[in-house]
Amino acid sequence: MEEKFSEWFNEVIFQADIIDYRYNLKGCGVWLGYGFKVRKNTFQVIRDLLDSTPVPHDEMLFPMLIPEPQFMKEAETVKGFEEEVYWVKDGGTTPLDVKLALRPTSETAMYPMAAKWIRSHQDLPLKTYQVANMFRYEGKNTRPLIRVREITTFKEAHTYHKNAETCEEQIREAMESYSRFFDTLGVPYIKTQRPKWDTFPGANYTIAYDCIFPQKHRALQIGTVHNLGTTFAKTFDIKYEDKEGNQQYVHQTCYGISERAIAALIASHGDDKGLKLPPMIAPIQAVIVPILFKNKEEAVLKASEEFFQKVRKAGLRVHFDKRDMSSGKKYFHWELRGVPIRIEIGPRDIEKGNVCLVRRDTREKIFIAQTEAITKINELLDLIQQEMWDSAKKLHASWITRTNDLDEALDFIESNQGIAEVPFCGSEECAAEIEQRVDGLKFLGIPDEYLPALHKEVKEESDIYCIHCSKPVKQYWRIGRPY
Repeated sequence: MEEKFSEWFNEVIFQADIIDYRYNLKGCGVWLGYGFKVRKNTFQVIRDLLDSTPVPHDEMLFPMLIPEPQFMKEAETVKGFEEEVYWVKDGGTTPLDVKLALRPTSETAMYPMAAKWIRSHQDLPLKTYQVANMFRYEGKNTRPLIRVREITTFKEAHTYHKNAETCEEQIREAMESYSRFFDTLGVPYIKTQRPKWDTFPGANYTIAYDCIFPQKHRALQIGTVHNLGTTFAKTFDIKYEDKEGNQQYVHQTCYGISERAIAALIASHGDDKGLKLPPMIAPIQAVIVPILFKNKEEAVLKASEEFFQKVRKAGLRVHFDKRDMSSGKKYFHWELRGVPIRIEIGPRDIEKGNVCLVRRDTREKIFIAQTEAITKINELLDLIQQEMWDSAKKLHASWITRTNDLDEALDFIESNQGIAEVPFCGSEECAAEIEQRVDGLKFLGIPDEYLPALHKEVKEESDIYCIHCSKPVKQYWRIGRPY
């Protein structure tokens, strides 16, 4: 995994029944049964978070086809996606009067409807989201779950507010939900405000979640939060009547997470044996493998079945592997799929009234009495969840360095050690000159500790100077190679 991450990643997602990219269309794949359960459990976490905010978000589903005049109405958004849009030009054998865009993102589909729904200040805030497919013509090399032409799982939330202040409050709520989401997945991340020149088209600012991947230690953007201000409200005429009877434009936010979250989940916890899934996400939290010996098969299978029913009744996601194959092959099968706990039951375990629990993350074996098993399994699942998260965060942090020396930062990045934080003035011209020095280098933006949108008291540095123009500055910026 560490030496050949890309090859490992492609093999694991196929062999572990996550997704099959042999579909006859580049950049498109088929979610397999086990992977679909991982996907379902993963996005149920964000659904639960959004459904339970103080003012709940409403899940909706909008059309994927957008008429060309409606799509072209927001010029900045169109400019950002103009090279990626798929167009439907015919209905059967009949040319269409109006071309239809397959949504690359849904602002131009959603906002004309919001303009119909919002009339009064009493209609605000309006908070919506959908989990849907997006289509983007990716001309570069496609990568499973990372750079695809059909994004099969895209959660996008869109919210509407009375003023800039409540809009900012929503940004903080969105960031809290996203942080809790990635914490649950055990996916380590950094939060960074993108440079103005890399902000979502039409947004006041963009804050991104990035996860650094193993081996080449490139940053993958796994979530974004955008403050849209009134840009789209003015374009789509989304107004409300305030208490004084005046017409006001709404202020908006949007924030998205795609199946890249699952790519980050796989990358953050895998090892040479395959997946390691956090218990809260794993389709199977524990698998029972009977250890069969000649003339004792019936007794072991009976005891294993009884224990299986007991664990299942306790509400755990458990599987009883009765297949006619060696125990070793079963171990390999379930280790590849990242099941957190393997439960072994053999003749000696039955005699002693025990079961053997084997942790997927550490491979530790624990022998416990069957009478204590349910309590112990629950405790162990909680422990695995926490220790996997702690381990991933610690490793992730080692791939970030802070330095005032540009050459040191570039050496760190060019040698594939991770990303760097350096003093910077924020000039696009300075950034462009620095980015030319290392192939693939990019300014990721400003660390969250310096962002007034997230903190009442913003941190300011002293006695640091831009690594390019030497102007005094008050903050560091992140630079690195992204996917």
